[in-house]
Amino acid sequence: MTLVRYGEPAGRWVLFATVLGSGIAFIDGTVVNIALPQIGRELDADAAALQWTVNGYLLPLAAFILVAGSLGDRFGRRRLFVVGVLWFAVASAVCGLAPNVEVLIAARALQGIGGALLTPGSLAIIQSAFHPDDRARAIGAWSGLGGFAGAAGPFLGGWLVEVASWRTVFLINLPLAALVVAAAARHVPESFDADAAPHVDLAGAALGALGLGAVTYGFIAWPERGASDPLVVGALAGGVAAMVGFVLVERYSRHPMLPLHLFRSRALSATNLATFLIYGAIGGVFFFLVVTLQVVAGWSPLAAGLAPMPVTVLMLLLSARGGALGQRIGPTIPMAVGPVVCAAGTVLLAGIDAETRYVTDVLPGVVLFGLGLCLLVAPLTATALASAEDRHVGVASGVNNAVARAAGLMAIAVLPLASGVGASLVDPARLEPANRTAMLISAALLLAGGLVSALLIPSSFDAVRPRAATPAPAAAPEPGGLDAR
Repeated sequence: MTLVRYGEPAGRWVLFATVLGSGIAFIDGTVVNIALPQIGRELDADAAALQWTVNGYLLPLAAFILVAGSLGDRFGRRRLFVVGVLWFAVASAVCGLAPNVEVLIAARALQGIGGALLTPGSLAIIQSAFHPDDRARAIGAWSGLGGFAGAAGPFLGGWLVEVASWRTVFLINLPLAALVVAAAARHVPESFDADAAPHVDLAGAALGALGLGAVTYGFIAWPERGASDPLVVGALAGGVAAMVGFVLVERYSRHPMLPLHLFRSRALSATNLATFLIYGAIGGVFFFLVVTLQVVAGWSPLAAGLAPMPVTVLMLLLSARGGALGQRIGPTIPMAVGPVVCAAGTVLLAGIDAETRYVTDVLPGVVLFGLGLCLLVAPLTATALASAEDRHVGVASGVNNAVARAAGLMAIAVLPLASGVGASLVDPARLEPANRTAMLISAALLLAGGLVSALLIPSSFDAVRPRAATPAPAAAPEPGGLDAR
């Protein structure tokens, strides 16, 4: 396969296809949040149903992203990427036409499967298609533009909800998907892993999905049914048992979708622990912010969607520089300081009430949050990729993506329970103190992620890379689950 260069037309086409393809998946991780109040009113959906509208997408995305990465290595990364985009488009059409919330949740789950098929492939395509000297710049551009797409979700959703309907949030994916498929079919080279496993780890995929799904259901049902309800207890216990079974299957399988030997790397293990803490917080912040601004402060969907725009602008302008900084000084400092800056911004966002003003009460917190993300996202993903051998880069990317999605999934399941919001997300009297609690919990998670990074992440990428691997070019960023990740 002829490798492409960053400044050439072939390289720009590869970036266009992979950024736009993964971008629609990133956008749908955040765009729906802004539409939740309108969906709740139009489809008569309670808090649990609205949580499932978000988690119905995140659950299969987190559960199947690993097996999708291995399928791409085996059957062709471009092929699976295109299949994922087409799948995503069909599911988006069903979401946009859903007559009730049950159909919407089911279609969101199908969307999540499509997102799982296309997300790891986009980064693996870049890693395999670009010349080694250009990979850092290419992944940096993918990171900045992809992060822009994910962070732009609330604004795009607010505008579409304001001028049309929540249904257009999903239907707009159809023409975008058509552009991606056309560009990928013509301009993206195919690539495989000659050493890919000959069999798909169906048992591992099933147990992973069952475990995540059962635990998520248990936490979402908890506020309405109570902690002692047999269904809640059974779901949580069953979910934990399934996750234990998943680990055992992966340990003894001849062809696991998650090779546990990868976690012998301290850098990979620490990076994914930090990812879980940080992206759990990110998911909680974006979920509560846009809903609270509408329900508590009385803002319109468009105004609430515009509120996080500084994050979008900062990611677009500074993400590549954050990657370059991490490449120059090593990942430890950016990954330790970035979460602290995000935490400071999150604390400022805890004070939203009926009298909230944007410039004085929201903008400072959002700016700090965005600056922290610009510092940490690039080095975090760079470390995840650099800690695996080149032939396992698809798996390493899939693991980090899966951890980020699972973190967002757990945050949206647990934070409404932990914050005391109860069974309604549209009651201002309950949501105002719940938002305060949720933001403070998210800040604590961010600080914990920074501490993990400070203590456990090596100080240079040379120390991150596996000893047996051929030294890879400097790794670069990804918005690991800024669809948020």
